[in-house]
Amino acid sequence: MPSILDRLRPSYGQKLFLLASVPLILAAAAIAAVVAWQSRAVAEREIRALETTLIETKKQELRNYVTQARNGFYFIYGVAAPDDEQAKTRVAQILAAMIYGEDGSFFVYDYDGTNLVSPRRTSMIGKDWSGLTDSEGTPITDRLIEIARQGSGYHTYLWPKPSTGEEARMITFVLGFQDWQWAVGTGVWIDDIVEEVALARAGVEARVQRTFLYIGAITLIALLTVFLSGLMMNLRERRLADAKLKELTQRVFDAQEEERGRVARELHDGISQILVGVKYALDIARRRLATGDARAEQALERGQENLSGAIQEVRRISRDLRPGMLDDLGLGPALKALTEDFHARTGIDTRFETVVFRNRIDQEGRIALYRIAQEALTNIERHSGATRVEMDLRGHRRGATLRVSDNGCGIAPEEGTGRPGIGLRNMQERMDQLGGSLRVLSSRSGTVIEAQIPLSHLLPPEEGAANPPRARA
Repeated sequence: MPSILDRLRPSYGQKLFLLASVPLILAAAAIAAVVAWQSRAVAEREIRALETTLIETKKQELRNYVTQARNGFYFIYGVAAPDDEQAKTRVAQILAAMIYGEDGSFFVYDYDGTNLVSPRRTSMIGKDWSGLTDSEGTPITDRLIEIARQGSGYHTYLWPKPSTGEEARMITFVLGFQDWQWAVGTGVWIDDIVEEVALARAGVEARVQRTFLYIGAITLIALLTVFLSGLMMNLRERRLADAKLKELTQRVFDAQEEERGRVARELHDGISQILVGVKYALDIARRRLATGDARAEQALERGQENLSGAIQEVRRISRDLRPGMLDDLGLGPALKALTEDFHARTGIDTRFETVVFRNRIDQEGRIALYRIAQEALTNIERHSGATRVEMDLRGHRRGATLRVSDNGCGIAPEEGTGRPGIGLRNMQERMDQLGGSLRVLSSRSGTVIEAQIPLSHLLPPEEGAANPPRARA
């Protein structure tokens, strides 16, 4: 049964989808975070600017109220003495009558903290309110008196709103009447500003959320596009893989049938005829022995020669199918024997050079390079018309390279397809399986086939030295 890890291990398509989707998701998340941060930063600056503008407007409004009130009784205050109680009473009455809006009014404290005017909260009049603070602990009376002593200024604190009876934030402008030691002022509540700022912030959050939704929708569409594209590519690659698999299977069958046909032809044209000759020689020798003919020994000798030829032919076919020298002595001697046999069979001038490797090629590498050399010589014999062939096998820091060159007419693509023949494709597939490379340079003056296997297919020196009889590349 497959383990949990095997089930959780992603397939190639899933890895490809993750490779495409994870960076997209991370990029979308980063963009969303940056956009949200910038949007909030810009909106916060705008909200603060709006809040500052509104508060400054309120402050200017308060200053105007106090200035107008002072102008209304300055003809009394300006000519009155510091101890003129009658003038103070007239001014207090004027301020108490200055009520505006639903909540607006003026107040007066002397510098000792006693409330002199409070038309909205008459219970405060005549009492000492020194040390008064709001629910947040902000000093009220003492701070107003301190500002009045300094001339004028603003103060913000929580104060009950007459229209609602609940505490709300209030901005107060206070002006000091130094001759009478009065702190005269008025205030406005800024809860409407707070509400407006809160609404602005809520609008910003709503816009940020909409931005997140837009980015999420775009990301989802992109992911769906990637998924559908990957699915279509996967289906297309699967169809191509199935087609290639069918083609490869057919090529394997064709190669098997071709090899069977070649072996059958060689058996029929070579060994079969030789054995038939042996049979006739034996029949002739038997008849001559029966008649006492002295030529019976000649017939036996001829049969013996034919039988020796059959044995040699069997050995040649066996060597072509799987040369024992490749396993016993190594790749170098096997290639040397291959080139010598090729020269003896075709008459083409064939030369082989190699360098003894300190590292040895492993079995897969030996078989692949031998088959490539065998295929190259077969192509040269059948198609090139060459008169000279050179084969070179060398090891280097990157691995090992087999080079086969001839002076023939070059390689032509398969008729009607424009692709290389099956022999070259077999060579390329062998190199692909080993992680190697195959180079084919062809012109009218000849062809060079260069196959290189990587260093991973060369055994370490100690492994190669452990078996000296095979120490030939």
